[in-house]
Amino acid sequence: MAATPIKPLMLLAIAFLASVCVSSRSDQENPFIFKSNRFQTLYENENGHIRLLQKFDKRSKIFENLQNYRLLEYKSKPRTLFLPQYTDADFILVVLSGKATLTVLKSNDRNSFNLERGDTIKLPAGTIAYLANRDDNEDLRVLDLAIPVNKPGQLQSFLLSGTQNQPSLLSGFSKNILEAAFNTNYEEIEKVLLEQQEQEPQHRSLKDRRQEINEENVIVKVSREQIEELSKNAKSSSKKSVSSESGPFNLRSRNPIYSNKFGKFFEITPEKNQQLQDLDIFVNSVDIKEGSLLLPNYNSRAIVIVTVTEGKGDFELVGQRNENQGKENDKEEEQEEETSKQVQLYRAKLSPGDVFVIPAGHPVAINASSDLNLIGFGINAENNERNFLAGEEDNVISQVERPVKELAFPGSSHEVDRLLKNQKQSYFANAQPLQRE
Repeated sequence: MAATPIKPLMLLAIAFLASVCVSSRSDQENPFIFKSNRFQTLYENENGHIRLLQKFDKRSKIFENLQNYRLLEYKSKPRTLFLPQYTDADFILVVLSGKATLTVLKSNDRNSFNLERGDTIKLPAGTIAYLANRDDNEDLRVLDLAIPVNKPGQLQSFLLSGTQNQPSLLSGFSKNILEAAFNTNYEEIEKVLLEQQEQEPQHRSLKDRRQEINEENVIVKVSREQIEELSKNAKSSSKKSVSSESGPFNLRSRNPIYSNKFGKFFEITPEKNQQLQDLDIFVNSVDIKEGSLLLPNYNSRAIVIVTVTEGKGDFELVGQRNENQGKENDKEEEQEEETSKQVQLYRAKLSPGDVFVIPAGHPVAINASSDLNLIGFGINAENNERNFLAGEEDNVISQVERPVKELAFPGSSHEVDRLLKNQKQSYFANAQPLQRE
């Protein structure tokens, strides 16, 4: 009786290493890409904005395990300040560009940190913090992965100082409670701490100055002297260690885990950093040179949320058919599930601000048409393995034993070995196929 060919490895290899007839999906039908216009603006004025990406699980049922993860983007102009607030979510904050001073408050302590590109820090839920752009010329850009603690996928922020549309959290208490808490009359509390409905003429100049910006006064302009006062005692992130318990660490503080002339791959895992352990998340930063390729690979357990911070390129992801379906078709798809398992190629153009998601077990390759930088958050980081399907080193296909190669692939084991050895680079390579005479 003839031996049955082994198919799983063949599917993965053929998808990337051969020109097979698989249909591809455009950006509109590709559930793995979230273009920059899928961010909703939460706050915006002439000093900057805060934007929130749509829920991952609203796009496709394959992202049900991302129901409680949200992605936020902050941007502010030079010498501005995000006013003090806290949110009912754990945050992992990464500085994409610019220079910031982050101040974190505790009941009996205050810590300030001067942050630059690549600096990363965890802010536990309920932490009151404020963030200043301390640069005179460059915009500040920050990316946050948020994990809500109350309601899955729902964020609630509370401001210490009120705005026209969002009052101070203190204003929610009754007058009696406030007077007892601060041991003074309500008029004094209102005058000093709360947003007032009407103000005396002598106070109007301050009120007018605050409202000149916009009704959403979450981001305000500050003077150079105020910036200097905020940043003068701030600590900087350690360039030597990534194991800080509460302070910032830099993604580029250690040597890249993969590197050659075509690109660099920096990654910090929970095993190396205590702040990431309880969240079971890794953070990485990937540089791909223009005209270069991140070779096909997949993660064994981790679901990776990737943001394009600089440059342009293309990505290809291999999944299965019907992964772009929403939740409303669940019942019909359950009946088709066993018959529709067919390789599907998903493609998308990448531009700054775009986000794409790489589910566990889904092979992906990324081609840079200009110098490309990516920031990734990996969910389910513990015991994750990254397996490459091409390249000289760490190529999982090269580990297949000779008799199995004979059964799994159309070519002989000798031909498979010779094909795999054609690529002399590892992890990153030239995106242009080798031209042979």
